[in-house]
Amino acid sequence: MTLRVALLDASHGTDHTRRNFRRELDAALAEFDVTAGELPADFDHDAVVVTGSRSSVYWDEPWIGALVDWVGAAAERGLPVLGVCYGHQVLAEALGGRVDAMDDVELGYREIRRLDDGDPLFAGIESPFVAFETHSDRVVDLPPGATRLAENDRGVQAFRRGDCWGVQFHPEYDRASAETVARGKDLPDERIEAVVDGIDDDNYAAACRTKRLFDNFGDYVRARRTVETD
Repeated sequence: MTLRVALLDASHGTDHTRRNFRRELDAALAEFDVTAGELPADFDHDAVVVTGSRSSVYWDEPWIGALVDWVGAAAERGLPVLGVCYGHQVLAEALGGRVDAMDDVELGYREIRRLDDGDPLFAGIESPFVAFETHSDRVVDLPPGATRLAENDRGVQAFRRGDCWGVQFHPEYDRASAETVARGKDLPDERIEAVVDGIDDDNYAAACRTKRLFDNFGDYVRARRTVETD
């Protein structure tokens, strides 16, 4: 079964974003530049994926409010949603959670602890697992009824409510994306070089094992669709 997935691209046209998701998602993607006001005209999709962004969900910009509202409506209709980094924060906001600024940027490959051994999104993924982080906002209050699935010392790293998941990290990144993002940060040179030095074979290999969550998400959506059509 070929899944029809709406990719809501909040990256402001960052070159690597769509490339990475096209590679990792085994689906037919309908792609929307949400920063330009593009949103699906309906909810006729099997699932929704929301990307990262340099924006913050609490900024007063029309496209952000429209995106949060659309994601909330999709979740109400039972569409499975996967939010990645900024998409994780959008999903939390849409479901009634709260996002706030951090006192620093979390950047680089980090270890993350799983908290729920039975969740299908993380099936076959070790704990702790490794993923690339780049964010200066975080979910400070989970949505009502949500379950925290993963965390590190900077807070919530994954949550689930119903058929919706948010992950704060970037499982889709390749090494080129990680280095490009790191070098684009307005941070001291020594910190950036330390992050770039950490984009090595071992960390990337560990992070590639975390990419399994994309297949897990697809498998979950396919199983759900099979039940609905039987």
